[in-house]
Amino acid sequence: MKNATSLFLGVGFHKPHDPFIAPKKYFDLYPLNQITLHRDPADRSPEEPFALPPGAYPQFKAFTDQERKEFKRAYLAGVSFMDAQVGKVLDALEQNKLLDNTIIVFIGDHGYHLGERGWWNKNTLFELSARAPLMIYAPKARGKGKASPALVEFVDLYPTLIELAGLSAPHKLAGTSLKPLLANPNGKGREAAYTVVTRGKTMGRSVRTERWRYTEWDGGERGVELYDHQNDAGEYHNLARDQKHAATVAQLKKLLQRSE
Repeated sequence: MKNATSLFLGVGFHKPHDPFIAPKKYFDLYPLNQITLHRDPADRSPEEPFALPPGAYPQFKAFTDQERKEFKRAYLAGVSFMDAQVGKVLDALEQNKLLDNTIIVFIGDHGYHLGERGWWNKNTLFELSARAPLMIYAPKARGKGKASPALVEFVDLYPTLIELAGLSAPHKLAGTSLKPLLANPNGKGREAAYTVVTRGKTMGRSVRTERWRYTEWDGGERGVELYDHQNDAGEYHNLARDQKHAATVAQLKKLLQRSE
């Protein structure tokens, strides 16, 4: 287009990340005496040997409840501090009358545990760590402001952006454009989403479907996990060795192998 100007900004924020510091006014939003702590159900399944990274776990187990509350408060303050910075970027777009022709993508690189299973960090294959924030604003999308339950992956962002920008892919892409979901948030997403972590030489691979999460450590040789999100959103009951779910395990194992 004649006289058209294109602009791309990649803006990164370090928070909420350690060191857990933020201006005092953001801590003041979360009085320490109002911080509540998570309590795991007493009947949860024991964790597989590599489900939690071993390095920091002894230190986390040594936390007092006071320290846990201070940790959670600092994390929440960091979230609010970061939210305020995102707001400044959005305000600038609005003030410069750029919102009507700007695509905005908000992502986080991982989720985070705040005391679940005694873990206060990331780097697990549980939903709390593997699931990450994703919000997309496209000016002409019919589904603006609506959440979608569909499964997607970050690899879908590139094809989404080039389609929204009216460009063509330079080669075959691994991802799938999310433009249809932006028009109809209740539409169908991916059949599955995949996550990988390593523990030294041990590799953990996880597949998430609409209902299930299935995880293998070293191909199942060092641990297997199966969680039913329809009945156990917290992933507290490992069904992988329950013969009633053998067919589900076999099906998800094949699905996991597709990603190799």
